Amino acid sequence: MTNQTPLAAGSPQLAPVPFDPEIAPVLEAMAANPQPPMSLETLPHMRGAGPAFPGAAEVAAQFTVSYEELTIAGPAGAPELEITVFTPTGRAPGTETPAEQQLLPILVNFHGGGMIVGHRSWEHARVADLVARHTVIGINVEYRLAPEDPFPAGVEDNYAATSWVAQHAAQLGGDPDRLIVMGGSAGGGFAAAVSLMARDRGGPRIAGQLLLCPMIDNTNSTPSSLQYDGIGTWPRDANLLAWRCVLGEDLAFSEQAPAYAAPSRATDLSGLPPALIEVGAAEMFRDENTDYASRIWATGGQAELHVWSGGCHGFDMYAPESEIARAALASRDSWLRRVVGTVVTSPTESELQHA
Repeated sequence: MTNQTPLAAGSPQLAPVPFDPEIAPVLEAMAANPQPPMSLETLPHMRGAGPAFPGAAEVAAQFTVSYEELTIAGPAGAPELEITVFTPTGRAPGTETPAEQQLLPILVNFHGGGMIVGHRSWEHARVADLVARHTVIGINVEYRLAPEDPFPAGVEDNYAATSWVAQHAAQLGGDPDRLIVMGGSAGGGFAAAVSLMARDRGGPRIAGQLLLCPMIDNTNSTPSSLQYDGIGTWPRDANLLAWRCVLGEDLAFSEQAPAYAAPSRATDLSGLPPALIEVGAAEMFRDENTDYASRIWATGGQAELHVWSGGCHGFDMYAPESEIARAALASRDSWLRRVVGTVVTSPTESELQHA
């Protein structure tokens, strides 16, 4: 096989895929009010909870669910972890004995942010919505961020949290045999990595992995990684910074990087739980995500791939009322019903607004 040199950025063959007409105005408005570029100096100002992201109490009230803030053991020798547990109304942990409960599926969510920014409160609404509509237990995990805590801190935190949830599932009202790991962007990368770790370490059992535009390839060498250089909601320069922070200069873009940091580096994708992989056609993670699905299929594994035409990175959060966002949410609902037997009891907020 002949090695091919990747196309250079700016080549006519690498013109970006156009954004969906409903999404383009959102991106234009963002471009008209640019934020400071992401850098080591600006990272501290882009972290933590803030007024733009309501706390658990407000989100729980909005979606009519219950919540509890817990502190649990972290990895051996590491700090404790904070998690937020969302439960359907009347199913708060400890209100019923396990014998009285119908144990519910569990969703363990890892937030996005390139492994360098973000806070679990950023995705409380995503988790609470699923809890309310699917009657599941939802867990939002806080993990350590790079560069202060580079690999393997973040992924070990998320593996430890998943293991703790599996061990304490009945106390939470959840079914350990119907545990899904999930996340968007960096969170999707963590969900993929935790699935690899659980396979390799003999547990916990994971029923499925919900990978939303997962950040999994550190090499930044695909055509789509070059097409969105300087444009979109997660441009190339932010991705390069993130991998440098997580892996350091020596491994940042190396094919020798650990698979638990960058799941695309895994040489064996057999024996993994069923995956739903969702990505926009107009974002830099498109090619690494489609490749990951293809490699799972090559082992005889189960992967469902959705590539949404014109979708930017995180289009469901930036343009939740767009038609492709509504379609993507419906596909996730369908996958959850098929994998862990959930029953959707009410429409999404977006569907209500379009009724």
